[in-house]
This record gives sequence, structure tokens and C-alpha cells, in this order.
Amino acid sequence: MQSAIARPPLERDAPAGPYAPPRRVTCLDDCVFYHTMDIPGYGTVEGPWDLRAGVREYLGGVDLRGKRVLELGTASGYLCFHMEQQGAEVVGYDVTATQAEEMNVVPYARTQRQGALDYVRRMIAKLNNSWWLCHRAFGSAARVVYGNIYAVPAAIGPVDVATFGSILLHLRDPFQALASALPLVRETVIITEPLCEAEHPTWNDPEPAPSLAFQPNYRTAFPPATWWSFSPEVLRRFLGVLGFEETAVTYHAQLFKNQRFPMFTVVGRRTAPRTPAAWHQ
Repeated sequence: MQSAIARPPLERDAPAGPYAPPRRVTCLDDCVFYHTMDIPGYGTVEGPWDLRAGVREYLGGVDLRGKRVLELGTASGYLCFHMEQQGAEVVGYDVTATQAEEMNVVPYARTQRQGALDYVRRMIAKLNNSWWLCHRAFGSAARVVYGNIYAVPAAIGPVDVATFGSILLHLRDPFQALASALPLVRETVIITEPLCEAEHPTWNDPEPAPSLAFQPNYRTAFPPATWWSFSPEVLRRFLGVLGFEETAVTYHAQLFKNQRFPMFTVVGRRTAPRTPAAWHQ
């Protein structure tokens, strides 16, 4: 990633709110990074995911130049600042530490939910910090909104593209998350998720069946914040219902903890008129 970001002009009719005010964060010790990143003035910082060699495939090869993009689940901002580098105007969307309950931690009845929430709050606070540290280091013009994924505010205004980078698996209601955000989208949605071949063995069939698998195991109380794995076809069906009937699926591998991890990306194109967000709620 380059050290300077070309800033596209902001859309004239973009609203002034509900964007978060800037924060000044300069210390790496105050941060947690979800992705490995090369940050001007700091060097390379390590995260569990390293998309640097495969980010084009991760984003489905979509040309983002001149597009207004809503990135759902911006985390440390790797994709946010990469897309901005490609000439996009980017709005990140995430939760804050005070909204930890909205992170959809799995409520295992035999575990101490409060302890899990306290841990999540600490991690979210440090992830938010890492976004702002990178924002300053890259001289970014991106903005961020903090809120509930199931109630994405219409005040963000229309966007050309929305991205969901490996976040639907962490949501109790992935369809509602899509239904909340996609009324804002004029053109394209990009969804990337892990490819779980053992649970969805028909993924490469000529006419694959839609499937999703419930991940929480009450016997082990694990995983703490992963709800689902998806076949590509079920996500294509979700998108079709929401007005994105033209879809394409690509397959790739990304580095997760230094191991190549199979993934897929669904790119959907809007084919039906946009409807008010309230219609989907």
C-alpha cells in the first residue's frame, strides 16, 4: 500500500452526518490490527489476516475508481484505505466498544456472557483506535459511521458500492444486515466469505443448492462470535431477493495466520429499483 492516498472529490450531496468526529491516535500499543498493514511512519504491523497479495481477488476485481463505497465492518481499515488508494470515496461502518452487544456474541447459556462482552469491548476499542491511527498516517479523507449493522442510517446517503468483507458469518441475522444496507446501494454489492467445502460439498455443482450451517457448539461454547458458514448460492439467493439478481462468484485464497485459506466472493449487480430501507425492516 502506498504512503499517499489520492483523494477523490466528495459527493456534493453527501450529508454532513452521521459521521464520527476525528480522533487522534498515534500509539501502536493502543491498537489491535485485524489485517497485516504497511503503515507510513510505522512500518509493517501484523494482523491475523494478510490480504496484501490478494486484495483485488478479495474485492471481486471490481473497478472502484470514482465510486462512493460503503464498507461494512471496516475494522482496522485495511480495505477502506486500499479502496481509497484506488480512487474511491469510502465510508467505513462499524461498532464502538459501547455497542458491544450489537456484535452478536453467541449467548451460550453455560458461559459467563459478561466476561465475553468485556473482552469484545476491549478489542473493539483497540480496533477503532487502529482505524484512526491509520487514517492519520495515510492522510485519509475517508469517513466512518458507528452504529447497529441492522439499522444502517439512511443519512449516509446513496453509495455506488457496498462491501461485506467476511462479516456476515459473525452476525446473528445476516439477511437483515444486507437488507439494512443495500437500499443505499445504486450499483454493486461485494460479499466475501470463507469457503467451507466440508460443510457445503455441492458448492462447485452446475446447479448448487443454497445452504448455510450453524456454527455455535453448545457443548464446547465455541466459537464465541461466529454464527454461520455459507455456500455461495445462498448468498446469491439473498441478493436476488434484495434486488441484485445478476451475480457472479469467484474463488481465491488469502493468508490467515500464515496459512492459505480458501474463500469466495460474490459480486451482485442491482437489477431492481432501490426501495426505502424501512421497507426491509
